[in-house]
Amino acid sequence: MNPVTSTGLSSERCMELEAKYGTRNYQPIPVVIARGEGVWVWDLEDNKYLDCLAGYSALNQGYGHPRILEAARAQLDTGVALTSRAFFNTRLGELCEKITKLSGFDRALPMCSGAEAVETAIKISRKHAYTRRGIADGTAKIIAFENNFHGRTTTIVGFSSEMQYREHFGPFAPGFEVLPYGDANALRKAVDGRTAAVLIEPIQGEGGVIVPPAGYLAEVQAICRESGALLVLDEIQSGLGRTGKLFAYQHEEGVEPDMMLLAKALTGGMYPLSVVLGREEVMDVLDPGDHGSTYGGAPYGAAVAIAALDVLVEERLVENAARLGAVLLKELRAMGSPHVELVRGRGLWAGVVIKKSSGPAKAFVKKLAAEGILCKETHEQVLRISPPLVITRDELDWALARFAKVLAA
Repeated sequence: MNPVTSTGLSSERCMELEAKYGTRNYQPIPVVIARGEGVWVWDLEDNKYLDCLAGYSALNQGYGHPRILEAARAQLDTGVALTSRAFFNTRLGELCEKITKLSGFDRALPMCSGAEAVETAIKISRKHAYTRRGIADGTAKIIAFENNFHGRTTTIVGFSSEMQYREHFGPFAPGFEVLPYGDANALRKAVDGRTAAVLIEPIQGEGGVIVPPAGYLAEVQAICRESGALLVLDEIQSGLGRTGKLFAYQHEEGVEPDMMLLAKALTGGMYPLSVVLGREEVMDVLDPGDHGSTYGGAPYGAAVAIAALDVLVEERLVENAARLGAVLLKELRAMGSPHVELVRGRGLWAGVVIKKSSGPAKAFVKKLAAEGILCKETHEQVLRISPPLVITRDELDWALARFAKVLAA
């Protein structure tokens, strides 16, 4: 018997149980994913789909990559999945060495979720402002940007520009200022002697795959350097190959952030792990007891992440994202759909903006699912496309034919 179906549950029953006992903070399309391999997933009735969401970029290495599975099993076989950070373990140091050398930063701080990494960066930025720059305690501000998405904690949604993320969840923490994304002049006017950090996504994913103007990140860095503010890049969705570079900020020459946040594809979707990377002078503001995470740095997560990073580099998935991403964007733009206003993107990451006259993007999501393509809308009118980076040209062509059919209908 297939172990996936050994429970005897149908897709309909799985959805009924979740609807009855789960909290309705998501509204999924009616597809129950039961197993996966590479870019493909199957439901309990053995219907096959090409996943063009990839766990919001967590599954860059695809489903069930054998090297990552092998590393996960090997670590579980030791019986040690978790050790408290009160002790050392055999895998964390190895992960810290690998990710710092790969990224060019000095130090790594593992946490669990992307939101937890953002919260950690906020704490580090504030302590750095107070202890290294002489800003009066309790007065520092952090600048973020409209259409940002950095997580769901109350601190983070407090500086979101999306009303639904904020409504009925206040009061919110002070100390944040939100500016237009892509407007360097607005940033220059806003940065002052109290600015601890500028927190920014090199490409805004949840905002609709919004790519800033060329040279913008370099200008942001220059403003930060002039003022002493830290440049903190949220690469939780954009990093680890998604855009055709290892990190999205590398599309601009000369950009060197003070801190960078990674999660999602760090373990290839096998374990919740995030990391804050930074320069030594920044990260060393934390003292023992200042911050922590029960599962951050667990040997199981570290072992999985080491394998996931090796897969990304050794199997040249970044290069594949650059090569096939150019095909994806070119073909989407060439479709000439009467429903499409424009196509944004970089690498294997596209945001197809649906005209309001054609209705919400969710209707297209449902039609694509019927054709065997799984993706998701964001901000009502944007169809977001981000397949695993292991996708082949034949698989991409298969997907593009179905996008063309649905977008032309």
